[in-house]
Amino acid sequence: MGRWTARGVTGSVVRSVAGLVLGTLSALVEMVFLVLAAPVLALRHGRPLPQALPGSALRLARIERLRAAVFLGGDGAGEFTAGRALRYLASRCPVGLLGGGALTVLGFGAATTTQVLTGWLRGEKPDGIAATWPVVTYLLTVGTLALFLDVVGLAAVVALERALVRRFLGLSERELMRRRIAHLSASRAGIVEAVDAERRRIERDLHDGLQQRLVALAMLLGRARRSGSEELYAQAHEESQRALDELRQVAWRVYPAHLDDLGLEEALATVAERSALPVRVRCALAARPAPRIETAAYFTVREAVTNAAKHAGATRIDVQVAVVETESGPVLSVRITDDGVGGADAGGGGLAGLARRTAALDGRFRVLSPPGGPTLVEAELPCA
Repeated sequence: MGRWTARGVTGSVVRSVAGLVLGTLSALVEMVFLVLAAPVLALRHGRPLPQALPGSALRLARIERLRAAVFLGGDGAGEFTAGRALRYLASRCPVGLLGGGALTVLGFGAATTTQVLTGWLRGEKPDGIAATWPVVTYLLTVGTLALFLDVVGLAAVVALERALVRRFLGLSERELMRRRIAHLSASRAGIVEAVDAERRRIERDLHDGLQQRLVALAMLLGRARRSGSEELYAQAHEESQRALDELRQVAWRVYPAHLDDLGLEEALATVAERSALPVRVRCALAARPAPRIETAAYFTVREAVTNAAKHAGATRIDVQVAVVETESGPVLSVRITDDGVGGADAGGGGLAGLARRTAALDGRFRVLSPPGGPTLVEAELPCA
């Protein structure tokens, strides 16, 4: 979600350093393996390789991919051949040794700095260097610059490790394309299903609500015409007003016209006003999203608020809408929370429809609703 905390950053740094230390040790093992395998590969001349060589390469590559996934945030999916494993080991071996060198420089610098500072605090002159202001300023400047360069180098090694895993051990282009096609097919089917469900809901609203009121109105008008009763005409007028209100409600549920006219924030304010529960809306948008993103965000909030008011037993609902930065770019984050009893079914009709709508936009949708509550409905919609 792009939210940084001190604990999260510290944990990420510790995991990365541990991953680089393990990567240095594994690089030494892989260097020995490659040196032993080089004569076999050079003298192959079209003959099949000994079974131990590709098997060992695959095992080492799988271990490396697991290390990258656990410690460095690498990708842990996809199948690969022994040839790709060998190419990966040959490529990442120098990268692992480079990471070990950067860690060694960092450790040596930390040890030297500690030794010098400890000596000065004791009143000594380490290596004949006195703690004068020019000396302290010089060492502080050089040390800060060296630390910065070393940290940047370590970050570059981590990025290279992840890139090599994606390049050699990740999903192939064909597999990525196959998964993308499957995802698009499922999204298209889901959208068709959601549209059909929405049509059926509109039909029920018109048949069970508005149509019944119009039938009652017609009967009242017929009785009033036959009897000439002013009272029946007054009842017919009231029934016509109720029918108009019902028609406005149906039209609003189909699509709110003021979403196009006034934007997402005002449309969500209308949702809050019409809700049976108190709804607090916080919408922080510097600019209006694309219409399809705005529409998806609106229906996500409206469906979640409606569900909470009907089924959650909640006393309040909070809605947060904002654009946040993620690794894949800016996304419109929509979060709806309530203090109800929880237990919401993510596979239910309304929430499942929202998940399909979000997936059709290449977004992410999730529902967290443990028994006892609270319930969180969250959608991330790519802005690009």
